[in-house]
Amino acid sequence: MRGRSWDRVGCDVVQQQLAADVLTALGRSEGTAFLSRLDLRLPDLRAALESVYGEKMDVTGLCERAVRCALAAAAERPEELQLLDRRREVDPEWFQRLPVQGYVCYTERFCGRLADLPERVDYLAELGITYLHLMPLLQPRLGENDGGYAVTDYRAVDPRLGTMRDLEEVATALRTRDMSLCIDVVLNHTAREHQWAQGWLAGDPAYSDFYTAFPDRTMPDAYDATTPSVFPDRAPGSFTWVDAALDGAGGWVWTTFWPYQWDLNYANPDVLLAMLGEVLWLANRGIEIFRMDAVPFLWKRLGTNGMNQPEAHSIMQALNALVRLAAPATIFKAEAIVSPEDLVPYLGGHDRYRPECELAYHNQLMVMLWSSLATKDAELARRALGRMDPIPPGTSWVTYVRCHDDIGWAVSDTDAASLGWNGYTHRRFLNDFYSGRYDGSFARGALFQPNDINGDARISGTTAALCGIEDAFDTGDTAGLERGVRRLVLLYSVMYAFGGVPLLYMGDELALRNDRTYLADPALWADNRWMHRPWMDWPAAERRLDPATLEGRVFGWLQRLGSARRGVPALRGGADTALLDVGDSRVLAWRRRHPRTGSFVGLANFAEDEAGADLGALGGLGRDDAILCSDGALAVYDTWLRLPPLSFAWLAEP
Repeated sequence: MRGRSWDRVGCDVVQQQLAADVLTALGRSEGTAFLSRLDLRLPDLRAALESVYGEKMDVTGLCERAVRCALAAAAERPEELQLLDRRREVDPEWFQRLPVQGYVCYTERFCGRLADLPERVDYLAELGITYLHLMPLLQPRLGENDGGYAVTDYRAVDPRLGTMRDLEEVATALRTRDMSLCIDVVLNHTAREHQWAQGWLAGDPAYSDFYTAFPDRTMPDAYDATTPSVFPDRAPGSFTWVDAALDGAGGWVWTTFWPYQWDLNYANPDVLLAMLGEVLWLANRGIEIFRMDAVPFLWKRLGTNGMNQPEAHSIMQALNALVRLAAPATIFKAEAIVSPEDLVPYLGGHDRYRPECELAYHNQLMVMLWSSLATKDAELARRALGRMDPIPPGTSWVTYVRCHDDIGWAVSDTDAASLGWNGYTHRRFLNDFYSGRYDGSFARGALFQPNDINGDARISGTTAALCGIEDAFDTGDTAGLERGVRRLVLLYSVMYAFGGVPLLYMGDELALRNDRTYLADPALWADNRWMHRPWMDWPAAERRLDPATLEGRVFGWLQRLGSARRGVPALRGGADTALLDVGDSRVLAWRRRHPRTGSFVGLANFAEDEAGADLGALGGLGRDDAILCSDGALAVYDTWLRLPPLSFAWLAEP
């Protein structure tokens, strides 16, 4: 054991060696700011590197190499982004503020090419959007590429979308409208065609140990014994035989996802530095938010499920410290679709706080909303959400109803058992319900990756299809369409008001239905997730301001939800959310309270008949405190606040 002296002494050595070079490279003003950030970030960086690599090396040299990489990026940072850095350093929790509201889309499906996107910014502004997440757009491999998540070059854009120069111009156009650009960076793996992978295959010493391969099935079988398959029907196991691996002798390459996606070996610190260089280069192109893809898989350990290992968190902490050192306007969003117990640590919520990712998807909230809609009851949601650990105050959830991916039913056996339910049976029910196989279901989803061995599956489908809008629209069921719209608005009423950054998935604002054109595309037909990745229907969007149309009703409601949210300080990030028992299990109720404002209470009735809330459970709020309701003025009977079927109410202190 090295003892405690490395902590402060090691940091001092690094700083002394760097100080003169920093001032030379950046000048007095920027250099002083960099050194101040270094003083703040270096202990976290050193601790993270020590926890991953300290057993096999003195990390002082590695720490200096990493900081010099950040320094080089800081020296190349454009002046406009340096000014943004200054603003964000003054207001480091800018992403928690009420105006921050997101929209996510595929570039080609939203507007065609990057060069065409600035023409659509006014449309985004109508929805109050200040943060645009463009789905995978870095250069992918040709042919099948997991929807763009098999990257061959982190410094190039998919040529079908445009050029890196086009992406920079999009970032600039958004920034002039106070909008931030978010893109995906795949950390766990590259495409097998990436130059790192090809260099590794060729035996180039620069890429030695960038990937992992085994000569026979002994170790792959041992790992696979406890590691679930991500795509069990088409890519079972976590390894792929590659003839050219291991100097041409052949070997089993680690491929957690698809055979053409090769897992990076972060046990080699050169991999960490290489990925750091790519992220910093992109940050200097104007990217402000990085969706860090597949972060739970970064570290492998025999005898585990291959996810959420301590080293994966340390790697993210090191990347965060270094990127914030060079580009402090930048933040990370964790793509960690894991159990509630494993989710909060990606926001730095460990026994001792360590900055890791500033944002994370609130997967548990999303799952519980859909579960409540199917059961017409919110008790499971109240219990599951209520027992989640609080998140660090300098972080925020990203709340969402749908995204580009399938829905995996993260309903724990513990939460289900608290209601006397069987977790497996409930998850199976949700799959049956949303795939339309359950009697009385209103949904038109589809099973994704059904596993015949254990019965697991996930669900594909747009929000409108899963809410019953598609079925009612196609069958001419007017009453069913009304219920479908109310379900969609109900889900978004919770998403907008649960706290954090609400993220609107493209097409939901227009109630776009499942898109089956993917079936005609040889590269897409086998992946039914493309049904909920529709092409933007701009003719339908032309009807968005007509309240007599389906599009107008839904678009208008999402505008109202966003506008009302921006006027309630308790809904900004940094406040706590408490789940309330209001005496009716059909009603999801929650309270938000910010230290500088009054309270907010949200109510959502998931039943298709009238429900209610005990006024005594609302902390003194009542009918007269309503700021937005689905059905106008609220009715009170004795001490009971009445809620119509599939309705919501927002109550707030002035």
